[in-house]
Amino acid sequence: MGQSIVVNQAEFEQAVLQPSFEQPVLVDFFATWCGPCQLLKPMLETLAQEYDFTLAKVDIDANPELAKTFGVEGVPDVRIVTQGQVQQGFVGVLTEPQLRELLAGLGLRSSLEEDLAAFDAALATADPAQVFPALTTLLTRYPNNSQILLKAAQLYLLQGDDALATQYLALIDPSDREATDMAEGLQGLITLRQSLADLGDSELDTAFGTAAQAALKGDFATALEGFLSVVERERAYRDDSARKAMLTVFKLLGSSDPLTITYRKRLMQALY
Repeated sequence: MGQSIVVNQAEFEQAVLQPSFEQPVLVDFFATWCGPCQLLKPMLETLAQEYDFTLAKVDIDANPELAKTFGVEGVPDVRIVTQGQVQQGFVGVLTEPQLRELLAGLGLRSSLEEDLAAFDAALATADPAQVFPALTTLLTRYPNNSQILLKAAQLYLLQGDDALATQYLALIDPSDREATDMAEGLQGLITLRQSLADLGDSELDTAFGTAAQAALKGDFATALEGFLSVVERERAYRDDSARKAMLTVFKLLGSSDPLTITYRKRLMQALY
C-alpha cells in the first residue's frame, strides 16, 4: 500500500522525484479555499491506502514558486511523476472509477481488490477455517471500509448471528449512501428472519413465510413474487409487512436492478 504526505518546495526532490524511481508519485496541487480540491482529496487519500503509489499534496499558496515551476494555473491539478519526470495528469475532479482507471494505466493494482478476491475465493469453499481468517485480514487492513463491513455483516447474517451482523452494520459511514441503502436492506433481512418466529399457519402466513425464506437465501425473484401475492390479497397483513419486505429487497438489489424496476411497478399497480 502507498502513503499520503504533505510536501513543500524544499522537500520536493527528496520526497517526490527520488521516490518516483521506485513507485509512481501523484502530486496533488491544491488550495485550502478550493471546493473541488476538498472533494478530490479524500478520494485520493483512500486510493493511496489501496494502491502502491505515493500521494504528495502541495499547497499552492504556501509554495507559489513550485506551482509556477510546473505551470499550475488552476486547482486541483494532479501531476504524475515516474522515473524523476513530472508529467501531466488531470485538472479538476475525476470520479472514483476514472481515478481507478488512471491508476490501472500506470500498472498499479488495488490491494483491496486483491484481498476481496481472496476472501471471495475462501467464501466459495464454505470452509470456516479459510473464510474467517480472510475476513479478519480485510477488517484489519481496512477497518472503516463500508464494502468490507457489509461483507462481514452478510457473512454473520448467513451464520445466523444477527447481533454481530447488526454491530458491523452500525459501523458503516452514514454519508456513504449506497452502502447505507445496502445496510438498511440487510437490517431488514434480520428483522424479517426474526418475524418468522411468530408466524401462524394461515394461508397468508404460509405465503409470507415462504417468501421470507426465499429472501434470506438470496432468491429475490421468488421472494418478491411471494410478497406481492400477499399484498394483492391483503394489503394490511401484519401491519403492511409484505410491502415493507419488498422495499427491503429493493434496497438489497439497488434501484437499477431489473427485478426492482419490474416489481416496483407491479407493487404500485397493486396498491393503487
